[in-house]
Amino acid sequence: MIQQIEIIASTDGTVLVLGETGTGKELIAREIHRRSRRKDKPLVQVNCASVPTELYESEFFGHARGAFTSAVRDRVGRFEVAAGGTLFLDEIGEVPLEVQGKLLRVLQEKTYERVGEDRTRRADVRIIAATNRNLQNEVSTGRFRSDLYYRLNIFPIKAAPLRDRKEDIPLLAAHFIDLAVRELECKRPRLTDAGIKALQDYDWPGNVRELRNVIERTTIVAQGGALFFELPVTVDRPNSNETGPHSPGLDGKADVEPDYFTEAEIRRLERENILAVLRKTGWKIKGIDGAAELLGIKPTTLASRMEKLGLKRPREMEDTE
Repeated sequence: MIQQIEIIASTDGTVLVLGETGTGKELIAREIHRRSRRKDKPLVQVNCASVPTELYESEFFGHARGAFTSAVRDRVGRFEVAAGGTLFLDEIGEVPLEVQGKLLRVLQEKTYERVGEDRTRRADVRIIAATNRNLQNEVSTGRFRSDLYYRLNIFPIKAAPLRDRKEDIPLLAAHFIDLAVRELECKRPRLTDAGIKALQDYDWPGNVRELRNVIERTTIVAQGGALFFELPVTVDRPNSNETGPHSPGLDGKADVEPDYFTEAEIRRLERENILAVLRKTGWKIKGIDGAAELLGIKPTTLASRMEKLGLKRPREMEDTE
């Protein structure tokens, strides 16, 4: 991605940034602008999803006083505000079909008029558009103009979802901890191995934006202690070549493996896992390298689960204290 940014930043080529919500499309646009010859001019962002349908033309091109009922004064459009710089059209797929033709004309001819005005103005801007939609599908269904799509899709950059680059999570988490400590003036928490595993076991439907929100929230709660993440985890079943309740038996006949765990199986697996960690830590529950920290849960949560599962500290260990 960095190589693509370096290639396109030195030109005025139109860029289409594709990716799910929260993958950092705006950051890509900002980095392209920062490396471009237009870096000393404005970077102006328009969130196309938040513009009322009847105000798109005014938002893009501006309007003259009296152009419509509420136009009590002249208004400068975003193309004019971004003159000499970069115009970032976020969520471009939300632009109504009736406005897309006028947007195409600006991209092709580099000229436009304010609403209610005859004077033609020059659009000296570099266009970066972004969307979380599949614009090819939008074109095939008639919701997006094919000519505008081809005009925007000169240099596409794909922002990968976080679930496809989980190796980045430790670095991103450390970065967001630094930001949270500085911006929120919190005590610096500890990011443990168990914490990193919990983060990497989650698929992050909200992508990097969701990760940052989770880090900020848990940093506040941690108050300088270990970070504990309560996130859904996908449990992998045992491999079919291992001896287990659903693996081939001693008679060579294979049982049918169900696609679920029973409640009893879940309790058994949880009990065995907690017991293994307690033995590893010498039944130390709290503190650094305690069972709670290794499991990535709060000590109070671990104590509650131990009670529920009937796990008690061995008497001989109590007698030695």
